[in-house]
Amino acid sequence: MNYYGDPITKLIEEFASLPGIGGKSAQRIAFHIINMPKDRAYALSNAIKDAVENVHYCSICCNLTDEDPCPICSNITRNHNIIMVVEDPRDMAAYERTKEFNGVYHVLHGAISPMTGIGPSDIKIKELLTRIQNNDVEEIILATNPNVEGEATAMYISRLIKPLGIKVTRIANGVPVGGDLEYVDEVTLSRALEGRREL
Repeated sequence: MNYYGDPITKLIEEFASLPGIGGKSAQRIAFHIINMPKDRAYALSNAIKDAVENVHYCSICCNLTDEDPCPICSNITRNHNIIMVVEDPRDMAAYERTKEFNGVYHVLHGAISPMTGIGPSDIKIKELLTRIQNNDVEEIILATNPNVEGEATAMYISRLIKPLGIKVTRIANGVPVGGDLEYVDEVTLSRALEGRREL
């Protein structure tokens, strides 16, 4: 039943369709926005519109960016011979917060998961292989999440890259199994990076 009228109901439905937001949270957010000063609500709307229109994949690392190449790939002070492979832009951001890694990244945008129908061609593995063949890469650090999908993805990528004579390492088990990198503290991430091992 439509208690609030179409505009509010539609707004609630849109928020409820987002991951991690249920019906009650969607209602709270919708009413918060409706009660905002108009200039703040318009600023939020414009920020969403700007992100949708201007954010795209970096042509090198596949990170989300509004520049091409992204700021990390275009930074000449970083070590471009070491590439850390992560599942998600949030994982890259988590490692950047440690201030311990001075290489560059490759963002897969997912992990291999046969149970949900995600195969190697559904994530950015082909782009990683092209990048490796076109550059002088010394090491690939596999920093996928320490869960079943992340481990399967790491092993799959390792089997593709090792025959090329490139050192392949995996982050150490300082990161809890079954966890997501974006929620792990900086100290744990730093220890996992320091303790990485060759596959």
